[in-house]
Amino acid sequence: MSALARCLLALGFSVSGSDVVATALTASLERAGAQVSIGHGAENVAGADAVVYTSAVGDDDPELAEARRRGIETVSRAQLLSLVAGCFGTVVGIAGCHGKTTATAMCAHVLQACSGACTAHIGGEDLEYGNFFAGGDRYFVTEACEYEKNFLLLKPDIAIILNTDADHLECYGSAEALEEAYALFARSAGCAVLCADDPIAEKVHAARTFGFSQKSDVTAVHLRESGGKYSFYLRIGEKIFDKIALNVYGRHNVLNALAAAAVADVLGYPPAFAAAGLRAFRGVRRRFEHVGNFCGAELIADYAHHPREIEAALHTAREVCRGQLVVIFQPHTYSRTRLLFDDFVSVLSPLHDLVVYKTFPAREKFDAAGSARALAEKLPNSLYAETVRELEVYLACSVRAGDTVLFLGAGDIYTIARRFAEPAVR
Repeated sequence: MSALARCLLALGFSVSGSDVVATALTASLERAGAQVSIGHGAENVAGADAVVYTSAVGDDDPELAEARRRGIETVSRAQLLSLVAGCFGTVVGIAGCHGKTTATAMCAHVLQACSGACTAHIGGEDLEYGNFFAGGDRYFVTEACEYEKNFLLLKPDIAIILNTDADHLECYGSAEALEEAYALFARSAGCAVLCADDPIAEKVHAARTFGFSQKSDVTAVHLRESGGKYSFYLRIGEKIFDKIALNVYGRHNVLNALAAAAVADVLGYPPAFAAAGLRAFRGVRRRFEHVGNFCGAELIADYAHHPREIEAALHTAREVCRGQLVVIFQPHTYSRTRLLFDDFVSVLSPLHDLVVYKTFPAREKFDAAGSARALAEKLPNSLYAETVRELEVYLACSVRAGDTVLFLGAGDIYTIARRFAEPAVR
């Protein structure tokens, strides 16, 4: 939402909005020219021509209810994104259960290096661009979120599908229905760029495929790892091009880079341009981000909140970590934990030093079957923590210099990790 607000400000609109608490984000929006109210109230919609709402807002929200009472146009976030995208020449929509934010940011850097005229709407904070970058109107790159089928409102010129792992099953009902939604998204675009390693590649015609599979149109050869970061040579078709050394951790990020390179190839740009953009990419906050130290241990925060994302983060941590690895995981939503319960147990069970922190509920009400406590009870080597103080005591007693503490989750665990990195906490 904040990235869309920035985009509308850049397009010349007057923008106002509200949030529950004042944060650095709300302050930055005010500096950018938005009028920000703290707290949701019916009076905040006065003077608005339209009110934009997210899927996390219920019909009983006082601002949304007041807008409808007054007859003010109400627009969902996904509808607004589609309208904004229509202001640009070529729209690139990036979908998938994992990697959307990083791939979107990478693609923005690549297309900016290629054209100098790319605007990007990013779901996280790129270290250079932030969550919105206004670089021109030739290309518009955006994440396309599958939650409640929101991505089907976006009709991109190029659709990228990174993967189709099961998630948001509370919305879809089955993995098969989710896969069909991804297929519809791909078919709705002018052309599709698909991961050859994912089943979607067998169901939808692709203008380009990317992946580790050698049958991919765009792939990596001579892959090398050093300290958790990867380098490779880019192969497109039968030709091998520039060497690319990524500045971010994890083998999974090679796939994100290949997706961005495939988009550049579809658009006809030389591989050297794509390589330059990927070299310029420095990362996204909360993606294996070093946030500080506690009792001499390194603190790393990662947004991983799906079993497959956790698996990737743990793989990277083991490549990087030299001492003891302590993991603090915060489940994100009760429904995801309940619906993917066995997968969470499978990926977390091998850990010897694990704390499961109370669930970040987001838009949901308490569900004991999908709670963090229920998950912790199924993990033999885990502890359950209800408060920040419990986490602090555990870490103070458990870690030492040279260890690594990995904070995983999409909720407020990131804020907690940053607090532990501050000297005042110690």
